[in-house]
Amino acid sequence: MALDMLREIQAFVSVAHKRSFVTAARALGRSPSAVTRAVQALEENSGCTLLNRSANAVTLTEAGERLLPHAERLLDVQRDATDELAALSGSAQGWIRFAAPQVLAEQILPKVLASFSQRHPQVILDVQYSDASVDPLQGKLDFVIRGAFPQSSELIGYPLWRYRRHLYASPAYIARAGKPDHPEQLPGHALILHTAPRILKAWHFCRNGQISSLRPHPRLRLGTGDAVYHSALAGAGIARLADWIAEPQVQAGRLVRVCADYRLTSSTGADPQMHAVYPSAELPARVRELLLALRQAGSVATAQTG
Repeated sequence: MALDMLREIQAFVSVAHKRSFVTAARALGRSPSAVTRAVQALEENSGCTLLNRSANAVTLTEAGERLLPHAERLLDVQRDATDELAALSGSAQGWIRFAAPQVLAEQILPKVLASFSQRHPQVILDVQYSDASVDPLQGKLDFVIRGAFPQSSELIGYPLWRYRRHLYASPAYIARAGKPDHPEQLPGHALILHTAPRILKAWHFCRNGQISSLRPHPRLRLGTGDAVYHSALAGAGIARLADWIAEPQVQAGRLVRVCADYRLTSSTGADPQMHAVYPSAELPARVRELLLALRQAGSVATAQTG
């Protein structure tokens, strides 16, 4: 009976946060009908209507508003108790499912995952590498790692590390085609464009706080950042790359920064960041620990670029 009550409270809190039975069901990994039945059971047991339902919205009643903070505290206690039991057992257990950009398959993640797996041998890691904009709700993932700029959504954001973008080319390409120093010199060069998760209409260059824009006309369009990176190394042209990816190759003599006085930003001059997004604030301790390890590893990588 206690377990049934906990599931009912989880359903109520999720619907209250998401304002939608369907979205709450996705976050919980249940069917919408199961979440609806759980909330109805909680209402019947409490003798109060907790949610107003309409065709366009789900809102809290006065009783729901009063119950919500108590229900949230109860779930916090349950989560903390679960974490303590996991700690007493000596190791975290269960699955961690997440998606990440393809370039992380050879940059940062392998070492982080290897170290994490050694510490927690009973945790199973399921990683999907894709540059597409993956929805953690639909994919039933614990979180999704994204680059660039967080998009406003119902998902919760977790900053990992900030970085800067510059243009890079191989020494062989520069010897063949010359080294542009200003964005105005880029037309006529072989530009490499990353097309996922969306095709950018313009590159925005920032120098001394001044923003200028250029519409790139690529010689090569590629669907993953990893392919862009390796094409630049191979001498195919000039690519926009993150400093934490490219600068180690600059130090090794395999890439050269072009238009070196400029960095590529948003249209407002903001630098990008790696971040994770997830559908629910109730992350298991093992997931929170992995996210923290990723943040620390990314911070080390960016510090080494300076």
